[in-house]
Amino acid sequence: MNGSINARKRITNVMKKEWKVIFSDVNSAMVVTFLPFVIMAQAFVVLYLVIRFAGPDALLNTILKQGMDKWLAAFPEAGKLPVVEQFQVFFMGQIPFYFLLIPVMVAMSFAAFSIVDEKQTKTLEPLLATPVRTWELLLGKSLAGFLPSLIVTWMCSIVFLVIITAIGWGHLIPYVVNTQWFISLFVLVPLISLLAFMLGVIGSSRAADPKNAQNLAVIIVFPVLAVVAIQLVGVTVLVTEKLIFLSAGMAVLDIVVLRIAVKLFQRESIVVKWK
Repeated sequence: MNGSINARKRITNVMKKEWKVIFSDVNSAMVVTFLPFVIMAQAFVVLYLVIRFAGPDALLNTILKQGMDKWLAAFPEAGKLPVVEQFQVFFMGQIPFYFLLIPVMVAMSFAAFSIVDEKQTKTLEPLLATPVRTWELLLGKSLAGFLPSLIVTWMCSIVFLVIITAIGWGHLIPYVVNTQWFISLFVLVPLISLLAFMLGVIGSSRAADPKNAQNLAVIIVFPVLAVVAIQLVGVTVLVTEKLIFLSAGMAVLDIVVLRIAVKLFQRESIVVKWK
């Protein structure tokens, strides 16, 4: 019991230390707070331009037609809407998956600097000399970036819905904010967010500079984009059952990646290696 309490305290201390660094640096703070809203705005602009300038005929004669047909088969209640509004619902249904890019991009920009920067500024060695365990150190660093980015992602989803309502699309929200929306934002987003930050920390712990550290974190961008793409072109639709299965797989993967990170992190040699 005392061991678990002490572990939580050590993890919390690592997180507090990271937050102090993040929010005392303007560039790091901007990455966590401003970049997510840029990604959200990009999604809205693309959605608005497609719906605004592409008529029903243009939309029906694209590769997206097959994707929308499968989407309507999974969510038949949207089939009663006009064609343009069907596409609006179809596109907005991809937003929670597109928002997975927010914590991933933040992870690439922030987690990659987590350990490399401490190596270069010689602040990592004193931390490694403390009783904190390796898994506590890596998990604490991951959670320090994960939690703010997660909160900002949820804020972006709320702002997105407010904008949608403000421009007159509010009547379509009940077709979009469904079980899949909540599973995506409140289960899948946290799991993939944590994975992205752990990959960033792994890259940071093994790299000599931040740019090399980002290379490992960037690999998760492609699966995220693939999730959106396969639904847009009609390969599959991530209904509730598939999302639950995917989330369970991500939870297992998070645990595996944390174990790998602990094994790859050469705690004993890092002080000598980076002097």
